[in-house]
Amino acid sequence: MILLLIGVAITLWASYNIKATFKKYSQLRYSKNATAEVVANWILKQNGITNVRIERIPGSLTDHYDPTQKVLRLSDSVYGSVSMAAIGVAAHECGHAIQDNIAYQPLVTRRKLVPIANIGSTISYPVILLGIIFGATGLLNIGIILFSAVVVFQLVTLPVEFDASKRACAILEGSNRFSPTETEAVKKVLSAAAMTYLASALNSILQLMRLLNIARRR
Repeated sequence: MILLLIGVAITLWASYNIKATFKKYSQLRYSKNATAEVVANWILKQNGITNVRIERIPGSLTDHYDPTQKVLRLSDSVYGSVSMAAIGVAAHECGHAIQDNIAYQPLVTRRKLVPIANIGSTISYPVILLGIIFGATGLLNIGIILFSAVVVFQLVTLPVEFDASKRACAILEGSNRFSPTETEAVKKVLSAAAMTYLASALNSILQLMRLLNIARRR
């Protein structure tokens, strides 16, 4: 139970932190008044990427890059915004497009793990619950193995996300389009975003430790 509470606390803190940081730097407008979508287009062209299109999608911070369809999707709160928070998010997603373009190995590995991770996240807990209810150790162990696949996926995700943010910051800093204050704002936003992935991985590791402890006691 202690491990469960620690995991929940870490996740809640990371979620609050990214929302608060994004809100703070949403007040800082880009001095050149270019939207996040315009900046994303510029970053892609600067890196010789012409086969990726940019789409607007509903929601807030639902932004993502789809390597299978070569689509960079920006949320309503990012797409048309001229804030440095939005530009930071868009630049991060461009980082993923760059990774895909150069076949960045951790991204390739994560893509291969997606089907396994989806199965694990969908059925691991039902299998674990059935194993506990019926006292079936074998079933419990299968559930734990399935959940372990989710943990592995999240661990592989960490270098992918950190590298995308690193690329985004380097691109903005290396241009003459952004002031030091603006690039610093992007770093703050992307650091807060990175903490959500780290918190998710830590939470999953703690849950795995809890499950292993339950299995050992039984």
